[in-house]
Amino acid sequence: MIALIDYGAGNIRSVQNALKRLGVESILTNRPDELRSAEKVILPGVGEASFAMNQLRENELDQLIPSLTQPVLGICLGMQLLCTSSEEGDTQALGIFDTVVREFEPVLNVPHTGWNSCSIKSSPLFDGISSYDDFYFVHSYYAELCSNTIATCDYIQPFSAALQKDNFFGVQFHPEKSAEIGAKLIQNFLAL
Repeated sequence: MIALIDYGAGNIRSVQNALKRLGVESILTNRPDELRSAEKVILPGVGEASFAMNQLRENELDQLIPSLTQPVLGICLGMQLLCTSSEEGDTQALGIFDTVVREFEPVLNVPHTGWNSCSIKSSPLFDGISSYDDFYFVHSYYAELCSNTIATCDYIQPFSAALQKDNFFGVQFHPEKSAEIGAKLIQNFLAL
């Protein structure tokens, strides 16, 4: 069973639909027993960091998520919540990835919206995907580069497009909106 964490963030249905297109059923839940017993867990999200963390705390998921031992994938805001902290709402996050989420400098083209390629390090998440492949991004905040960075993107400055630490993975882009290459990344996650 694939469990999507339900914490009031947007874009969860898009991820469910992407899984459905791959023939994979999933459940949307905030129940600790269902999350612990899931084969894989996805923390998707579009929204604001401090609100999202408050939702996780209300359901005590801020304690549960770091204790999960199966593969966990954070998408967009979900990845940012797996970091140490975020400038968005001065938010203390889950602290899994050793990096801070910063706001892009206010320039004409923020948020970073559209297709962009990534420089990819070796990771099973990117099997069969090259640095020439494009992913779809929509974000105004970014995770700084760190030892957990497995893919970088350059927009205004280099930032972490993907992170990995132990069984935790995160991507700043939206694989569920990234056509065939995004579907490939989701399949790679499901195969872990």
